[in-house]
Amino acid sequence: MRSIDINKRLVDSYLELFKTLSPNTKLDLISGLSASLKSTKRSKNQSLKSLQNDFIEEKSADEIISDLKAARNFN
Repeated sequence: MRSIDINKRLVDSYLELFKTLSPNTKLDLISGLSASLKSTKRSKNQSLKSLQNDFIEEKSADEIISDLKAARNFN
């Protein structure tokens, strides 16, 4: 399936969902969407690849596994 078809189906699904919203909620939604389009600030890359250096451990894999097993509490 082409991405255009998927996008159209997604938009159609959202429009069906929006039919149940109150007029004030719809206006809030429009305002939020407009603000997101006007924003020039790019969001940070939140992919898993961006987190690759956040977990730097000096212990070996076996030591980490031992620590995890020791920290388990069974009731």
